[in-house]
Amino acid sequence: MERRIKVASGGEPADCVIKNGKIIDVFNGEIIEEDLAIADGFIAGIGHYEGLKVIDAKGKFISPAFIDGHVHIESSMITPSELAKVLLMHGVTAIIADPHEIANVIGTAGIQYMLDSTENLPFDFYFMLPSCVPATPFENAGASLEMEDLEPFLSHPRVLGLAEVMNAPAVMNVDPSMMKKICGTHKARKKVDGHAAGLKTRELNAYMSAGIRTDHEATTLEEAKERIQKGMYLLVREGTVARDLKNIIGAVTEKNSRRCVFVTDDKHLDDLLHEGSIDFNVRVAITEGIEPITAIQMASLNTAECFGLEHLGAVAPGYKADLLFLDDLKSVSIAQVFKNGKLIVDNGKVAEIDVLPTYRQAPFLAGTVQFQEFSKEQLQIKLNSNLANIIQVVPNSLLTKHVIEETKTDEAGYFQACIQKDHLKLAVIERHHMTGNIGLGIVKGFALKSGAIASSIAHDSHNLIIAGTNDEDMITAALKLREIKGGIVVIQNGQTISSLQLPIAGIMSDLSYDQVYEQLGLLTASLEVIGANTHFNPFLTLSFLALPVIPELKITDMGLFDVTRFTHIGIDEDVEC
Repeated sequence: MERRIKVASGGEPADCVIKNGKIIDVFNGEIIEEDLAIADGFIAGIGHYEGLKVIDAKGKFISPAFIDGHVHIESSMITPSELAKVLLMHGVTAIIADPHEIANVIGTAGIQYMLDSTENLPFDFYFMLPSCVPATPFENAGASLEMEDLEPFLSHPRVLGLAEVMNAPAVMNVDPSMMKKICGTHKARKKVDGHAAGLKTRELNAYMSAGIRTDHEATTLEEAKERIQKGMYLLVREGTVARDLKNIIGAVTEKNSRRCVFVTDDKHLDDLLHEGSIDFNVRVAITEGIEPITAIQMASLNTAECFGLEHLGAVAPGYKADLLFLDDLKSVSIAQVFKNGKLIVDNGKVAEIDVLPTYRQAPFLAGTVQFQEFSKEQLQIKLNSNLANIIQVVPNSLLTKHVIEETKTDEAGYFQACIQKDHLKLAVIERHHMTGNIGLGIVKGFALKSGAIASSIAHDSHNLIIAGTNDEDMITAALKLREIKGGIVVIQNGQTISSLQLPIAGIMSDLSYDQVYEQLGLLTASLEVIGANTHFNPFLTLSFLALPVIPELKITDMGLFDVTRFTHIGIDEDVEC
């Protein structure tokens, strides 16, 4: 600090001075044309400076680097060090991550793995502790975390608080376990992150009374406005499945934009590479009418302030020198990325790739996919009539529709998958404790003409989830997932068309991001072979059908789950209504 003060006052030369740049002032919403002095990885001053090294910005805009305010590392399916490489290329130098995916599989060991594997990287990984493991008591996860399990992590400097409180009914009913987590986090003077999916006025009032101040689940303009009006930070999400930005960005105005933050939540590797991360949110927001500097402010300063990261989010004295050189403001074309004052990405390539070590995986991370043998008979769905409760996929949304439709049955009254009606059988197989649980349902929207798709990624408990046109291929898919220690598979006529192995807790690969990307390409191509609907991401959509905290109808290893009533229901229950 002493040296930075001396550099700032002109008493010592800066390590580096950036000249001829147009500095984006996210405080006033203006452009500054001055020198930028950097010392020890921090910005020392703006004005006229001399330095040991001079960088000519050549008229480019100098922006604060971007921060993702809510993301699940595991959804990229790559290790944190590999994800850092991808995100740096897109101008993101910090994220606030919720490791509840890996925690649902292996508990506190998963949280510790995330902390250990993100040490000493040229990237800022911050974490919120999983609040709902399991997400609800209506499913079987690999672990169960109470406040006693989480408390030791609260003192870690990169742990910012309690992650998205998904179990809203637990808050409404002042559940002792949930209250202990929330109050313990407040006592430690840390943040409590929200997940207020579907909550209306009174429910939202009660939810916020617990001191929850953020929400990334607004999907309509009305919900977005209400969350801002209630004093929440609105986390504007654009991920792979949940593409809410265009629906809610109209709620952002000149008067309230400082309460708005960009997040991705869950984004697949291929979408990160094709579209980008928070930089994509910024570009889309600009095309939707948000002023470029305001959009950049939402991607940087607002996020930093929301989570108490006082040293991030701005190009100003005392802030980390995490900077982007942009060719122009409208396209947000990133020419260079600086982390801690050092050039780390130049024209789309990570320049210092050697400083991104791959964390050696511990043996306990593998071997998490175990289940009892099962037969075709255990996949049969007996119906009392042709009518059934069906999960209807909503493309590019985490929401589903609860529909009642006439199905095809055999002479004995057992459900038969029907390609013409787009009715597939859906199964969730418990894979943590050998319970033998198999939850069954019917899903509409995948449009498979043959075969089955399956994954050991099934938010949030990550049991096996399989959708198929026939029982034989569904069984083959389950056995293949066990053989490869978790992953994603496409099966047709008893044969594996393509697969991606995810041996780290059954949800992440130990390969490089480009190797995983290549295999994802093969998986996508195989979807055409079985005739799947490719207007959305079927694999990620499938994985969210097991999340029983987002309306309307989902499925767990314990059966079909009505989220609006927060209870399990029979497949043919109340279908006459």
